[in-house]
This record gives sequence, C-alpha cells and structure tokens, in this order.
Amino acid sequence: MSAASTSTQKLLDSPVLKSAIRKSSFRLMPMLVILYVVAFLDRTNVGFAEAALEVDRGITAGAYALGAGIFFIGYALFEIPSNLLLTKFGAKVWLARIAITWGIVSASFAFVQGETSFIILRFLLGVTEAGLFPGVIMFLAAWFPNKVRVKMFAIFYLAQPFSQMLGAPLSGWLLNIGEGMPGVEGWQVMFFVEGSLAVLAGIAAFVFLINSPQDAKFLESDEKKALLDVMALEDTVKEEAGPRGVFAAMKNGRVWYFTIIYFCLQIAVYGVTFYLPQQVAQLTGQKVGLAVGLLTAIPWFFGIFACFLIGRAANTIVRRRVWGTGLFLSTGLCIFGSAWAGANQQPVLGILFITLAVCSFLAIGPIAWSYPTAFLTGTAAAAGIGLINSLGNLGGFVAPILRTSVNEWAASDTGTMGVYALGVLPFLGAVMMFATKKFHTKADDLLPRK
Repeated sequence: MSAASTSTQKLLDSPVLKSAIRKSSFRLMPMLVILYVVAFLDRTNVGFAEAALEVDRGITAGAYALGAGIFFIGYALFEIPSNLLLTKFGAKVWLARIAITWGIVSASFAFVQGETSFIILRFLLGVTEAGLFPGVIMFLAAWFPNKVRVKMFAIFYLAQPFSQMLGAPLSGWLLNIGEGMPGVEGWQVMFFVEGSLAVLAGIAAFVFLINSPQDAKFLESDEKKALLDVMALEDTVKEEAGPRGVFAAMKNGRVWYFTIIYFCLQIAVYGVTFYLPQQVAQLTGQKVGLAVGLLTAIPWFFGIFACFLIGRAANTIVRRRVWGTGLFLSTGLCIFGSAWAGANQQPVLGILFITLAVCSFLAIGPIAWSYPTAFLTGTAAAAGIGLINSLGNLGGFVAPILRTSVNEWAASDTGTMGVYALGVLPFLGAVMMFATKKFHTKADDLLPRK
C-alpha cells in the first residue's frame, strides 16, 4: 500500500473523524427526517381523501389519477433550478423556504372546489416542494463521507415509513374528527392541519440546520478539521472521476443510467402509496378511516427496520449491488403477490405482500443514491442529482395513470390488472442494478469492497 493510501486510510479510520460524524448525525439527522416526514405526508395524504373528493367535489377517478401524478410534472420542471438556488442561498435558507411554501399550498387543498382547482394545486405542490429531496441528498453528501453515506441515507429514508406509520392513523383520525365538526368536511381538516405542520417544520429547519461543517460550532476544532479534510479529499476524487459543471452532468451517461433505475423504483413506490388506503379498505371490506389508517401503518412500521438494517448491511461495494438487485426483485414479486391476494380475497396475505413490497422498495433508495453521490460534486451534483430525482420521480406521474389505464383497458373492477402492471418495471431495475458492477470510480476505493 502506498504512503498516500495509508494516510487516506488513517484519516478515514481516525477516532476524531468518527466522533465528528457521530455528532453531526445527532445534530442534523432528526431535523432532516422531520422535514421529509411532513413532505411525504403532504405528498401522499391525498390517498385518504380520494373517495371523499369524488363524493363531495365530483372528482372522478381519471381526474384523481391526473392530479395525483401531475405533482411530479411541477416537481420535475423546477427541480434543477431549485437545486442550483440551494447552492447559492445555502441549505438552511432554501430547505426552510421549500417547506414553508409547500405547507401553504398543502393547507390550501382544504378549499378545493372541483377537478380544476384540485389539479392546479397538485401541480403547485410539486413546484413548491421541488428541490427538497435532492437538496437533502446534496446536503448529506457535503456532510458525510462516502463510507457512511448509505447509512445516513438510510436514516433519512426512515422518514418515509415514519410518515406513513404515523401519518396514516393521523390522516384517518383527522378525517373522523372533521366529519363531526359543523360546516367542514373531514378531508378539509386533514389537509389544513397537515399543511400547517409543514410550515412549522420549515421554521424549525431555519433554526436547526447548518450549511456546512465549516460553520459547525458543535464540533471541536480537530473534529471539524478531520471532517473537512475527508470531504475535501472526496471532492478532489469526484472532480477527477466525474463530470464538471451543469451541462456535463446532464449529458453524462451514468447520470441517465441511474435516472432510469430511480424511475423504476418510483413506479413501485407511488403505485403502491397513492392507492394503499383504498387497497387495504378493499382487502378488509372497511371504510377508509382510522381503522384502515392503522392497518395501512403496518407495512411502514416494518419498513423502518428494513430500511435501517439493510442500510447498515449494504455499506460496501459488493453488498450494495447484491442487496439492490435482490430488493428490486422482491418488490416486483410482492406487488404481483398483493394483486393475486386481492383477486382471491386473501386479506392477510394481501397485507403481508404489501408489507414486504414496502420494506423492499424503501431499502433500495439509500443504496441507489450512494452511486451518483460518489462521482458528482459542485454544480454537477446540483444538476445531476436534480435530473435523476426529477425525471425518476416522473414514475410517480406514470404510476397512477398506468394503473388506471390498464384497469380500464382490461375492464378490471377490482383493479388487479393495474397492480400487476406496476410490478413489471422493478424487474428492469433489478437487471440494471446488477449491471452496476461495470461501474467503478476512484471514489469506490474509499469504500470497503466486501
């Protein structure tokens, strides 16, 4: 081993660096998780209002599918500009701005009058939330070395199951509470309260987030130096191995490769999430409310453990590829299984398959994001990560439309054929994830191999 390699390894394994990482994770991760908990809740709580909006505001299944999906059009259009503005204003200001503005739009759903206002607000929700997720990914890549990044991404991804585990009963409870209040509907109370939570989260983010390790007063001087040194080393490696600048990132083949992988993942995520309350209600024969909300929380409860434990287990070059491939296969098979269980009136098996699908696709995300953050830095990271997330998230636009279209084409009253259709693309994701063994950058040398 060369002297340079020995010095690098000593830096990566130093107790001072480990202490800096530990302190940074305790200081920053809770706020980031809270932000994404509220974001994912406001993005998906529309699933609890689907039936009520049809009855109260005449919003048809087709308009609902368009509104659910058009969020991602606004999201995609403004993702890269938002990321570039984050590099200008800093994460502290920009992430807080995103949360406050999307919270205002989310609360405005309480005043939906029909299909037009519903679709417009869903589009605006995407516009205002654009940049949150990739902004946090860039933020984490600036704070945490490659060797612990899958673990940090996994902690951040805990927000998704926490949001649904806590948010599903909360949304169901708010629906029930609102039905007993004079002059308002349950869904109006749900949207207003949960949108207001985002505004409060944005204010808290402005107080608690710190733009970079350089500004971290909670770190000792030697801890700050160790963290800055290793991040500077990784930036140097990225600049040598990856694209430089916005346009170079947008033309880079690896960026587009991981965009397709992320698209396959989001088809599964939102194909399940947008319709989960209705699917559970159909499986159990109950009305959407608190009871269905509690049952809907089951998959997300187990998803917390899957996301965290697999994130820890997959933090090497070989393991992340093997785990990623297997999890994509599991996602597709379990979505098929949930459709079969629904068609054959097997509620227990249906919830089991849904739970395994949720555990699988939740655990893929941290693994998938560890690849592009290993070779993108600076404005190339802002553009590349924004492109992957914005176009990949169009899977959330395609999923509800694909599901609805296939059901109409197949005249599937139970919705089974639409669910089967959603289970196909994760298999493509599995093939592409396995093929990442052909990719290798200098940044991978900073990771354990096995």
